[in-house]
Amino acid sequence: MPRRSALLGQPLFRLLAINLAIGVMIAALLLGGLLYLNPGHLRDLIFADDSPGTALGLLLFGFVVTFGSAAMGSAIMAMGTDLRGGDNGGKKLALPIELISGAEAIPVRADHGARPMRRRRDI
Repeated sequence: MPRRSALLGQPLFRLLAINLAIGVMIAALLLGGLLYLNPGHLRDLIFADDSPGTALGLLLFGFVVTFGSAAMGSAIMAMGTDLRGGDNGGKKLALPIELISGAEAIPVRADHGARPMRRRRDI
């Protein structure tokens, strides 16, 4: 049985690698869409150059950095949230919204990371 790499055994690294792959796919689709739609004759400009691979590579690299980091960042920020919509989260709060006269309070789910501060007891 092949042994998995120690790096792939780390859940955080797997999460980041999967979301980076998603960002690369989005970047490739966007580049393909730009070349297909040819806005502002971009495709014509790129392929009229002596080395179109350089322009395509730089454009793809910029898109990969942008969408890969956005996908990885959103995955990190979504850690700890219940995506199934379960009722395991925080308490429901009523936040008063008084922008318009007669507005009612809107129930909002509290943040998972918001915990009441404990008072420090000096011994």
